[in-house]
Amino acid sequence: MEENKTLVAIDDLTANPAPLGLLGFGLTTVLLNIHNAGLFPMNSMILAMGIAYGGIAQIMACAMEYKKGNTFGTVAFGSYGLFWWSFVLLLVLPKMNLAAAPDELAVASYLAMWGLFTLVMFIGTLKLSRGLQVIFGALAILFFLLAIGDVTGNATITLIAGYEGIFTGFAAVYVGLAQVLNETYGRDLLPT
Repeated sequence: MEENKTLVAIDDLTANPAPLGLLGFGLTTVLLNIHNAGLFPMNSMILAMGIAYGGIAQIMACAMEYKKGNTFGTVAFGSYGLFWWSFVLLLVLPKMNLAAAPDELAVASYLAMWGLFTLVMFIGTLKLSRGLQVIFGALAILFFLLAIGDVTGNATITLIAGYEGIFTGFAAVYVGLAQVLNETYGRDLLPT
């Protein structure tokens, strides 16, 4: 006896989580790199943004990308959301006498590993939008510049990295806001 099978297609009516993740990453990156550019000292504003918007918002976007079946978005937002948490912990744990502060080589190694990870993720963006290519390419450069600045102690490299990081963050803000506006208006107002 043959059964009658009916295929049911379910439309995905959930929101696009990418703008939340991109904006969490972008705004936090801009603020940290204004510090790296020497315009203000490290303070609780940067740490709070790292925990809340850079960290929690991206982790939320990661979970939503997972639900949508987007491996790239899941890995990117989950990894960079947890990057922000680890970065804040690197700064806060020594202040609380819970761990020794890392030396310059340790921080440079940390940043270089994030640069390597980001470089491989950049390769993934070659199948995605030009906007994501700019973000991930610039971010890989940022991590490597910061690593070189830390390992050499060269303040000029860190200053250059700060301005490059401001660009990186604003690129993510642009793509995130472009996605919001393009989806809201139902057409491409801003290219990505």
